[in-house]
Amino acid sequence: MLSQSAVTTMLPVIDMERARHFYEDCLGLAPGGLRPDGKFVYQVGGSTLALFPKPEGTKADHTAISFRVADIAAGIAQLKSAGVTFEDYDFPGLKTVNHVCVLGAEKAAWFKDTEGNYLCLHEDLPEG
Repeated sequence: MLSQSAVTTMLPVIDMERARHFYEDCLGLAPGGLRPDGKFVYQVGGSTLALFPKPEGTKADHTAISFRVADIAAGIAQLKSAGVTFEDYDFPGLKTVNHVCVLGAEKAAWFKDTEGNYLCLHEDLPEG
C-alpha cells in the first residue's frame, strides 16, 4: 500500500529564518513555500522536506536525511565552498578520511544543519 506513496521528511528547527538560510543558501534548495501550519517545505528529488518550528530543537543523534550524490568528493567540495562544515569521526568501525567513511556498499560524509540535525551525503559504490 505505501510503496507508491510520496514521502515527506520532517525536520525540527529552532530558528526558521536561520534554517531557511542554510537550506537555501548553503544547500541550494529551492523554496517551496510556507504552509498554514507553520511548516516550510522544499521539493527534493521527488520527495518533500518540511522544516517545522520546535522551540527545543532536535534530540536525535542519528542521521535525519541522507542525500545520494554521484560524486561525494565533488559534493563535499561544493558544500564546503558554501560554508558547510563536515564532521570527522575516529571510532571503532567508523573512521572518516577527508570527511568520508566507507560503509559497506556506500561512501558517506556527515554534517549538521544550523539546528543540530545530522545530514549526510552518500555515494553508492559500484556493485561487484
